[in-house]
Amino acid sequence: MHLPEEPDLPPKINILPMIDVIFAILVFFIVSSLYLTRSEGLPVNLPRASTAEVQKTKQITISLDKQGKLTVDGKLAQLEQLQPEIKKLMSADSSNMIAIINADRVVEYGQVVEIMDRLRQIPNLQLAIAAKKKIDN
Repeated sequence: MHLPEEPDLPPKINILPMIDVIFAILVFFIVSSLYLTRSEGLPVNLPRASTAEVQKTKQITISLDKQGKLTVDGKLAQLEQLQPEIKKLMSADSSNMIAIINADRVVEYGQVVEIMDRLRQIPNLQLAIAAKKKIDN
């Protein structure tokens, strides 16, 4: 018995599963990139300001907690060694560098001014003071 020959159908590629996989990968990268922008520092009680903004340039975080402990990007530092530490961090890319002072609200004003004075003596370094965004009621 001889069966009739079936006509050859052109092959079809179903792209719907591929689109689903691409969207899943895209969502993964978007969600994981949100965790890459966290700045490092000590837990400090920041003051609030209604004009606070997120800084988008390369940054160095200088933290001063309520006990007076000073850190530069999470590493303990002394006030006298602040300028050499910052210059060492800036040596790779000094074009758009910003130093964010992350001081606790109970720290003496004179300590913050001393840090700012030393940082202002470094060329090509911009300064910012960290604050939490104030929510108006």
